[in-house]
Amino acid sequence: MAQPLIQIAIDALDFDQSVALAKEVAPHVDIFEIGTPCIKANGLSLVEELRGLFPDQLLLVDLKTMDAGEYEATPFYAAGADICTVLGVSGLPTIEGVVKAAKAHGAEAQVDLINVPDKIECAKASAALGAQIIGIHTGLDAQAAGQTPFGDLQDIAGLGLDVRISVAGGIKPATVQQVVEAGADIIVVGAAIYGAPSPADAAREIRELVEAAAGA
Repeated sequence: MAQPLIQIAIDALDFDQSVALAKEVAPHVDIFEIGTPCIKANGLSLVEELRGLFPDQLLLVDLKTMDAGEYEATPFYAAGADICTVLGVSGLPTIEGVVKAAKAHGAEAQVDLINVPDKIECAKASAALGAQIIGIHTGLDAQAAGQTPFGDLQDIAGLGLDVRISVAGGIKPATVQQVVEAGADIIVVGAAIYGAPSPADAAREIRELVEAAAGA
């Protein structure tokens, strides 16, 4: 089994706090995600800072683009983003615009299926447009209502699309093995790392659990 990549969601609003967290967990993660609240608060300057500090990690900017896909995503790719996200509910023209911007910069587009009514059809259509990553995402409000991403992950993984599948939504040490076995290519961890007494130790634990589940 291929070993999934580990993505840390950085959701702090403070610039220096975000950079400090990235530095602390860098040895144990593959992708830095500048979360939606974080990118709204800090903008392109944080993208440029993290790109300069961490040339070997992938950098995802969680724009959750809803309109004007190419126009909105282009400056973030130009600043160094490897991946930008676009909402599946935005519609195919917007998704296509982000895919176009990604291709122009040798980067990738991720379609976030949060709140999409027909996730299977959206995933198929997004893959056909050239999106490289499909994001299974149970948001914070849905998590609070008891929802999890595991059923959707199994459904999308079962399609056999030529995409990587990212999964986010309350993932913690106890659920890592389930996520790996269900077919995730990218495992997004937020509060289980940044909310831990030692984010570095928490990230290391997640890494070890992923390696064990993948048989590395």
